[in-house]
Amino acid sequence: MSGAVSQGNLLVVDDDVGLRETVADFLILEGYSICEAGNVTEARAQISASRPDLILLDINMPGGDGLSLAGDLRRTTTIPIIILSGKGAMVDRVVGLEVGADDYIAKPFELRELLARIRAVLRRARPPVTASEATASERYCRFDVFMLTPARRELRTTSGAHVDLTGAEYNLVAAFIERPNRVLTRDAIADVTHKDDWAAFDRSIDTLVSRLRRKLASHTDASQLIQTVRGEGYVLASEVKWFGPRDI
Repeated sequence: MSGAVSQGNLLVVDDDVGLRETVADFLILEGYSICEAGNVTEARAQISASRPDLILLDINMPGGDGLSLAGDLRRTTTIPIIILSGKGAMVDRVVGLEVGADDYIAKPFELRELLARIRAVLRRARPPVTASEATASERYCRFDVFMLTPARRELRTTSGAHVDLTGAEYNLVAAFIERPNRVLTRDAIADVTHKDDWAAFDRSIDTLVSRLRRKLASHTDASQLIQTVRGEGYVLASEVKWFGPRDI
């Protein structure tokens, strides 16, 4: 890989040295730069030193809880997180997503599946800017007390406060503003957040909506803005107005 451009800087956090090295070796061959940590303390040091583009995080480790670390990171950063865990039960998956993880994969896993999930999460976190997006970089929309600028994947309040969103949360907002005052089913949410493996009854969908509501709740009545339609899905109860450079 000498002279090649890195696909991204990843941090692998797991106390299982063998698994950690296997994952690291595989991802290096796929073009990624890799940092490793065997516990939460080492992980915090690596995050501070290398500012990774994505973190692969084990849940159960000596000296600290991976879920607590994920929660701390989500409160202070927008670094994407994929949880790796031997716990595959639905409740553990939901808890992982509840604290702010972008994805969850249970051990044992196929390395190719892990690679696909990494690429999908990174793609959502930093989509390429197209020529059409560049020419429309000032295009934005307003809904409720918010302004969304698609070219920058940026959500702010009309008073200027920035709302930090994960890739999945941003995709959900984008889907809502494309369909204001129309029900967005759980299947549709699974499609727009690239969770094709989620079933419509999977609580992960509801967890994602709850996470988004919590972030919007500092600025508006989020339960009224994003309303639950029992047995169907969710609806953005707001008018959406689009503006271009001449409207600013």
